[in-house]
Formats: sequence, C-alpha cells, structure tokens
Amino acid sequence: MKLTDNVLRSFRVAKVFRENSDKINCFDFSSNGETIISSSDDDSLVLYDCQEGKPKRTLYSKKYGVDLIRYTHAANTVVYSSNKIDDTIRYLSLHDNKYIRYFPGHNKRVTSLSMSPVDDTFISGSLDKTIRLWDLRSPNCQGLMHLQGKPVCSFDPEGLIFAAGINSEMVKLYDLRSFDKGPFATFKLQYDRTCEWTGLKFSNDGKLILLSTNGGALRILDAFKGAVLS
Repeated sequence: MKLTDNVLRSFRVAKVFRENSDKINCFDFSSNGETIISSSDDDSLVLYDCQEGKPKRTLYSKKYGVDLIRYTHAANTVVYSSNKIDDTIRYLSLHDNKYIRYFPGHNKRVTSLSMSPVDDTFISGSLDKTIRLWDLRSPNCQGLMHLQGKPVCSFDPEGLIFAAGINSEMVKLYDLRSFDKGPFATFKLQYDRTCEWTGLKFSNDGKLILLSTNGGALRILDAFKGAVLS
C-alpha cells in the first residue's frame, strides 16, 4: 500500500488499548514486526501481539521507571532509559524479566536511544549534552561526544553514519568509524522558538531525515543537502 495523502485521510481508529493508567512515553516494533512494546509513566512495559491486535503481557520497572524503549535485534530483549533513581540505560530480557546488563554514564535524562540496524551497537543522547556509543556486550561506554547543546540522535539505515540534532537548530552527520574527528556535514536550520526537537529518524532509503517536535509541526529534511522539504 502506498501511503498517499488520500490513503492517510481514509484511515480510521480500529482499536483502542487502555492498558495504561498514565502517559505512554514510547513504543517500538520488534524487527520482525510481530510485536510492539510500550513504556509508560505508570512503570509498565506492555507487549502487544500485532497479528492478533491484543496485549499479550505486561512487565514492570517500578524501581527505575521506564522512558524510552528500543528492541534489540532479538525479539525478546530491549534496552530502555529510566526516569527514576538514575539515568542508567538497562538491557532487559523479556523472556524471564531479568536484567542482562546496565549501561551507566549519563547524569541527566536520556532524550534519544537508537539501535544500530546492523550490529549490537546503540547510541544515546542526554540532557547532559553528551552522546554515548555503546555495545550490548559491554557495560562500558565505547565512545563519548561532548556537545554544545541538548541532542537527539539516530543511526542511518546502513549503520555506517549517525545524525545528531543539536539544540533544535542544527543537524550534524558523523561517520561511525571516525566520529571523534568531527562531523562530515552540518546543516543549520532556522530556529523555531515555539517548539523543540524531540526525535530524529532516517527514512528506510536513507535519503530523508524526519525531525519530530513537541510543537505542532514535523520537519522532513533532505539527508544529503539539509534542505527542509516539508
């Protein structure tokens, strides 16, 4: 199905889920598309079966809370950021509801979490004005970038580069193998005082970047030139 304007306008709500008693912070599809996991301010992680269209399991993170959540390449493990106690990222096995590993380092809220599409690497951005590079197999940070402002970040579809949106006004592109040498491209955008960027995501073909905001607008950029297309 091609998502044209008319097709999108014809969509209707088919089902409403009321498993949560508080704000839903994030949700993510598993890589095989069969399940969705959601995280909420009520400290719950709810697993939904996409084929049957119904919730199948609820787990809780009452001690640490749960904010951003991402599936790893295995459909039964996730990484998530916390919103209680500290800003450590946690690696959880959904199968037995046990932690596999902790990733300490950030000292303010994590605002971005992106899993590499090709391996066990992931990146995180935080209000502490840093981006950290991690490997699921090690609790130690594999790379650290100090920035001039609050970041949002994401891998491209090939896992070779990542983009960092900084202070809601510029996007920088980095080569994963030499990010410590600085960005190979920088796009400065007109600052919008009415909203801040809350997320950054590449299209599946890597040609577009979507910037989500906490205001009433989304921006679509050309990933090669940085021009605002829409």
